[in-house]
Amino acid sequence: MSSGKLNAAFSRLKLFSSLLIFRFTGTKLPAKIKKMVSQTDSATRESVIVVMDANRNKGMVDVVDWALKHVVRPKDTVIVVGVLADIRKKNSSCFPINMGINIYGILEKLEFSSGHPEAKPRELGEEIERKREQCQANLQPFYRRCKRNEVKLEVKLAAGLCPNEITLKEAENSNTRWIVLDSHLKEHKLYIYWHVGCNVAVMKGKDVATLMLSRASKPDSSPASCETADDETCPDNQPLNDQKNGDQNPVEEGESSIPPPPKGPCWYPLQWRAGFPRHFSLSEIEVITNGFADTIYGKEYYEGVLQNTPVIVKSFEDDERFWSMLAILLRLRHRNVMNIVGYCCTRTNRLLIHDYPSLGNIEMNLQCVTSASNLSWTTRWYTAIEIGCSLRYLHEECPDGPIVHQSVCSTNIFYAHGYSAMLGNFITAKSLKDVPCNGKSAVKRLNLEEDKCLSMDLHDYGMFLVELITGKITNRFPHESEGQSLIDWALPLLESGSLNQVMDPRLTDKDDDSRVVQYMARAALLCLKNDLGHRLSISEVLAVVRGKQIAVLWF
Repeated sequence: MSSGKLNAAFSRLKLFSSLLIFRFTGTKLPAKIKKMVSQTDSATRESVIVVMDANRNKGMVDVVDWALKHVVRPKDTVIVVGVLADIRKKNSSCFPINMGINIYGILEKLEFSSGHPEAKPRELGEEIERKREQCQANLQPFYRRCKRNEVKLEVKLAAGLCPNEITLKEAENSNTRWIVLDSHLKEHKLYIYWHVGCNVAVMKGKDVATLMLSRASKPDSSPASCETADDETCPDNQPLNDQKNGDQNPVEEGESSIPPPPKGPCWYPLQWRAGFPRHFSLSEIEVITNGFADTIYGKEYYEGVLQNTPVIVKSFEDDERFWSMLAILLRLRHRNVMNIVGYCCTRTNRLLIHDYPSLGNIEMNLQCVTSASNLSWTTRWYTAIEIGCSLRYLHEECPDGPIVHQSVCSTNIFYAHGYSAMLGNFITAKSLKDVPCNGKSAVKRLNLEEDKCLSMDLHDYGMFLVELITGKITNRFPHESEGQSLIDWALPLLESGSLNQVMDPRLTDKDDDSRVVQYMARAALLCLKNDLGHRLSISEVLAVVRGKQIAVLWF
């Protein structure tokens, strides 16, 4: 028996003994015992977390109703989280200065009564107050329904918080069996799935959801459509439909949902499997994407499944950009570059297929407190090295000459399965050898242009190192509105050697790995303040990141 289970058993035994004493003596339970009862009850209850877009009234009702019908059991705790992720953009007055709201936003717990809903949140501003009242009114009937079934209902309103962050935090603090996501939050499903150990369901429509069973479970084979989820034996990622009310199956024949990538040390992304990249017909793409049914990250991106592996299909309206990007990506084969799986070109369609980066981009991971805390200094150092290697490949090792990315940042760097970092989004990339030149003056201009482009990549790489060190995002720096950028804040501290003031405070292993932080800081300064009088190469910077003694002494 594990130490955690052993401690829990002793706590229950101690509580039971206390209850027996007070039962036989007839004495009322004191506050301390009542608290222990409450804590033990919370520890033994399993929870179902329902995460929804609080801006959508109908969707809010549908997702909670589905969860109560299919995955909630008696004695469960249902934690409903209404996310207002973009409320800061819509109405900045919701965050008064005197509240001291930081980039991580706020979380308010709503309370219900048996009669009329009552809550006592602090002053949140008119918009958040209106959403709070709206949320309570919509969920009040569910409160009464849960009470009849001995289900504990908790409702929270999260403003200015990333859906990933708040979901992982709630899952970490409770004994979670299921997480149910609103259809408008489906772009977060794989990220959440790979960071939790429970089942995940994603709404596709009224009474229809896609299931992603816990990676620890081994479901038996069963039909593609299941009547209930109470026995938790539905196959991975099959649509779950409400058959109790006689509804017809709304899922089209042949539809398949995104399964998680295969597990184990022998897993490789599609881009490294035999036969890829290749040309796909439009009919193949339609099968992969289920008829372009599910969009993510805007209307240009579609999710799909190829060989039981999730993929992203990007659509282009600009022919020139498509052909330019395709010409570059067909040349690239590197384990730290998000290579293409395939492409499709018809009279009306221009499409590229990529592996789905199931762990999200670096920006997403750094913004989420839980994920950022899991990115140790060693992991961040490995990430810096891997992206440095991808740039060295582009600048110095491509067979057809240098390629510049021109947009190296945490938004365009992704984590694949196993936290392997990959440089992606080559939409601004350019091959320097594709520029025609005639005559000595043209060659000179080309060399100057090449130096400028390569230097731009190095500068961006330096900024990325600062993001890894500080845990802050360049375009989301909290003091940017006051005229201070991340580089304005961090560069003087890095120059003075005040690393403790810039290191991400969410990590606790500072002392053990301060050496690798020093390597990244030196390399960042080298990229951002190149005073060497010659063109700096990525190989030189990478040697500093690796901590090679001769490079550290030289620079």
